[in-house]
Amino acid sequence: MITLKSPREIEAMEKSGAALAGMHLGIREFIKPGISSWKIEEFARKYFKAAGAKAEQIGFEGYKYATCVSVNDEICHGFPRKNLMLKKGDLVKVDTVVSVDGFFSDSCWSYAVGEVKPEIKKLMDVTKKALFMGIDQCVPGNRIGDIGAVIQHYTEDENGYGDVREFVGHGIQPTMHEDPMVPHYGEHGQGLRLKKGMTITVEPMINTGTWEADTSDPSGWLAKTADGGWICQYEHTLVVTDKGPKILTSQDPEADAKYIYDDNYAKYLDHYGKIAREVAEQFK
Repeated sequence: MITLKSPREIEAMEKSGAALAGMHLGIREFIKPGISSWKIEEFARKYFKAAGAKAEQIGFEGYKYATCVSVNDEICHGFPRKNLMLKKGDLVKVDTVVSVDGFFSDSCWSYAVGEVKPEIKKLMDVTKKALFMGIDQCVPGNRIGDIGAVIQHYTEDENGYGDVREFVGHGIQPTMHEDPMVPHYGEHGQGLRLKKGMTITVEPMINTGTWEADTSDPSGWLAKTADGGWICQYEHTLVVTDKGPKILTSQDPEADAKYIYDDNYAKYLDHYGKIAREVAEQFK
């Protein structure tokens, strides 16, 4: 069921989104070659506890971790692993869902471990631009297909990448995954019409090679690219408004100024960012 959120609900999701964005600000402080992907999980759990946020992925359909940490050719749902040591040049995707006072947010971010190859830097730049191109389509009256069409054209037709089909964005609140599904491929003018008050995620997963995924991992969770190509993902939670799409998980309210819902967001992020940096000091 799709629910249209009231201003009160959107403001509560802003707070949750800022708490999640704080995690990403903290990860930037210590991610480097030589740490294990498990260190990211440890940090996230400690930070969420300090921030008063609930890690909603723990227990979801049997998943045991607060984060998904996927490296290089791993598309998504990678377990944080004590024996997976990050190396210079790796591309790491960290995805999580949290709630604060019962309100949800969802965001994934990609991190270069040290200096990456130019072709990986380009992949990251193209994927991030595709994210915002998709977000810009999230206005009342547009359709779901408009989001996917601009992402697919830019990533596949203009840049020759693979635009993953198996995993898509989604509605969010009052639970982690709600209708509508939000593919990152499609046709203009097709699909559900967007309305003011919808809260959704846009989260393109873009591969250097084929768009096809290998989901045969025995864990039942981890997905990899079918051809071993490296994958990048960025994801924001947002709300559709009459003043354009408003991002609820921004890590930089100044750079994202036109996408910020109201002045409360920057205050929330400042609060959670301070907590995250304090916790991150213990992981350097």
